[in-house]
Amino acid sequence: MSGRDPDRRRALLDAADRVILAQGPEVSMAAIAAEAGITKPILYRHFGDKSGLYQALADRHVRTVIAQLRPELVAPGGDLRGRARATIGVYLDLISANRNLYRFLFHRASAEDSRIRSHMTALVRGLGEELGGLLVGERAVPDPVRAQVLGHAFVGMVQTTGDWWLEHPEVDRVEVVEGLVDVIAAALAPRPAAAVGAVSPRSGRASRAAGRT
Repeated sequence: MSGRDPDRRRALLDAADRVILAQGPEVSMAAIAAEAGITKPILYRHFGDKSGLYQALADRHVRTVIAQLRPELVAPGGDLRGRARATIGVYLDLISANRNLYRFLFHRASAEDSRIRSHMTALVRGLGEELGGLLVGERAVPDPVRAQVLGHAFVGMVQTTGDWWLEHPEVDRVEVVEGLVDVIAAALAPRPAAAVGAVSPRSGRASRAAGRT
């Protein structure tokens, strides 16, 4: 049955990594199997099916990226802007050094398989939830709902901007990092108190509705 030998699975994932890094995200499953010295059906058998292979690669690499980002996020001391700068820098360095693997997971595998797309989404969403909890825990954003909104927004923004940056290597990395940090800092800046008598769209609609009764 698949997955009974962790050392063998690890060796097969190592083979997949080598071929993806060398040949790019459109590498064939036959090429991965050949690198591992087995046939394609045997490759799938170790992971259940092709989706299982994709998920194993996603767990290996996306979790590794998150594990390397986490120390920057929770580093004691220092302002949030500095920590945001360090975290974004680490992320951009990781995806640029492993762009074929990044494109394989976020573009090829996610496009081919709805299960892996859902799995990748869950991994990224988990990081957004963790960041939201951190913002509340440090009282950078006291409102837990707003903290979750911002946590997910920041993660999505950095991911999509990093994806764009890989397609535009002429753009200086520092410029990308500082642009993202500026947006994060602006979102975390204290909001001015609401003007006296200001009416939100929701409360305005409620007032108008009450006036018609």
